[in-house]
Amino acid sequence: MTTPTVKTSLRPIDRQGLLNFAASGRDNPERRGTNKVHTVMQGQFRSWSYVGIHNPVIVDEPLHLFGENTAPAPGEVVLSALGGCLGVGITAVATYREITLSRLEIFLEADIGNTGAWGAGGAERQPGDMGFQEIRVKVIVEGDATPEQLDDVVRHANYFSPVANTMRNPVPMSVARVDEV
Repeated sequence: MTTPTVKTSLRPIDRQGLLNFAASGRDNPERRGTNKVHTVMQGQFRSWSYVGIHNPVIVDEPLHLFGENTAPAPGEVVLSALGGCLGVGITAVATYREITLSRLEIFLEADIGNTGAWGAGGAERQPGDMGFQEIRVKVIVEGDATPEQLDDVVRHANYFSPVANTMRNPVPMSVARVDEV
């Protein structure tokens, strides 16, 4: 099988920086970072989530769920996070393996129901019956590698994806009302 010729490539990441980051992870595998987000409701179901110095991530609900349909729904933002994380992982693994990517597109869809109406008088549901019940991801990736090598890049990136693993594995979570932060 011949390896396809790449005519254009996606903007690369710093491979040496990636290798240094990987080495620091090997040296301290228990190291953790902390992501912080501050969400403020704007009225109805529209919210702004502030992340560092960036423009806020705006979330809304569609009209049939009493929102204004001005922004993606919360579940769509979750899928966006998964798509972004898988894209980062695929790019990192390809860079590590010295594969130049010319195309990377990720299509995500998930089945979700809200018969519990957010706990506001809907059907009685258990936590496992709510939220995404199945997530399907399709990846188009092209570069200077065989289809088998690209399949392996996608499999490897999925296995090591922090967001995919957060969604696959139970995560301890606490939610509490407080007076001040």
